[in-house]
Amino acid sequence: MHLDDSLLVERSRDGDLDAFEELVKRYESKVYTITFRFTGNHADASDLAQDAFIRAYQALRSFRGDASFATWLFTIASNVCRDELRKQQRKKKVSLDEVMSQPGGNPSLVTMDMSPQECLERNETQDLVQRQLNSLSEDQRLILVMREIQGLSYEEIASALECSLGTVKSRLSRARRSLKQKVLEHRELFDIKIRLPNKGKEG
Repeated sequence: MHLDDSLLVERSRDGDLDAFEELVKRYESKVYTITFRFTGNHADASDLAQDAFIRAYQALRSFRGDASFATWLFTIASNVCRDELRKQQRKKKVSLDEVMSQPGGNPSLVTMDMSPQECLERNETQDLVQRQLNSLSEDQRLILVMREIQGLSYEEIASALECSLGTVKSRLSRARRSLKQKVLEHRELFDIKIRLPNKGKEG
């Protein structure tokens, strides 16, 4: 029997750990996607996803239902990531060395019917895109993750960020332009990465 999120939240508030575990199962993949897109690192992403669920559980009493539980949870996950990024910036730590194809990553990032070479090419390209995403400001990265990765509506993003629809659209437009510009600036790297797997072919 499929229970609504709202009912699971109410049961979780009453101390039903099984209910909260069901919420975790429903959203762990999406929360992980958020944390990975922010960090570009699978180990850190896993830790931050866990932190996000812990913070959500501790804050359940404050969830008023103005937005959906999913939107509220994604906002918490994004804030956890932003807090971590600030810590890393203070420590001048950068972690960009892992690729999306690493075992244990989000299975949705790899298309299973691809040939090994196609998977390699896609993963290398995704890695380069991830690096450019990591170089954006926190606000730009956040709104791109919410819209392009999680597929939240403008209204949901506005509710999560507590801003107007116009602000959401303008921020998203600037973030898309910034990412596109960074990708274009490194276009030669994308071309090289795509060509490299073919170098060893005969003929």
